[in-house]
Amino acid sequence: KQWYQRRVRVGKSTIATNLSVALSKRFSVGLLDADVFGPSLPMMMNVSDVPESNHQKLIIPVHNYNIKCMSMGLLVDEESPVVWRGLMVMQAIRKLLRGVVWGPLDVLVIDMPPGTGDTQLSITQEIPIQGVVMVTTPQSVAVADCIKGAEMFRKVEAPIVGIVENMSYYQCKECGNKHHIFGSNLQDKLKGAALREVPILGKLPIKPGVSENCDSGVPSVVVDSEICDIFDQIVHSVIPFLELDD
Repeated sequence: KQWYQRRVRVGKSTIATNLSVALSKRFSVGLLDADVFGPSLPMMMNVSDVPESNHQKLIIPVHNYNIKCMSMGLLVDEESPVVWRGLMVMQAIRKLLRGVVWGPLDVLVIDMPPGTGDTQLSITQEIPIQGVVMVTTPQSVAVADCIKGAEMFRKVEAPIVGIVENMSYYQCKECGNKHHIFGSNLQDKLKGAALREVPILGKLPIKPGVSENCDSGVPSVVVDSEICDIFDQIVHSVIPFLELDD
């Protein structure tokens, strides 16, 4: 019961898909949905084809928006729950990382599930992490989880790029005023040692179109210039951590 109460949805998958598309303007990008139990990449990226395998029995990722995509949601029936223990989850993550023909990539964006469990630890043990983008809303319960996640990445020496504040405010179309529905002053709430000096990379507004775009498989950066500008700003902050030639 406590686990479900703490599972705060802050829009990590929305951020991951839009960040991937924004990065793909300049780099070769792969997107891995590492949420084995609640995969959302197939819907958000509008991909449904069952991945094929090559002669080496490696999985060939599906493509959309010029991005190589892989998710457990593409390998199991849409309505079938994944009921696995920790060891099986770790094996699945290893397969998604090592058993997929990612090919030459500049960036692999990994959409992490909530929490600080087997998936996060497996990924940090399997591959080097060049940067972590934390996602939270201004709501205190979400910030508390964000701080715990950041502390975990700090302990495994994964550098934290910064924080994306999702659902930061709602801007009234009539008066133009910003209303902070989930609270404000995020920086004051970041009291954890791992986040005290971490910058806020971008503040995304509450917009009905964002959820509609997610449901229809169209990343908002493709159709919304305001959202696109915010993610271009985030990409600018991410690039130095990638150690790539621009």
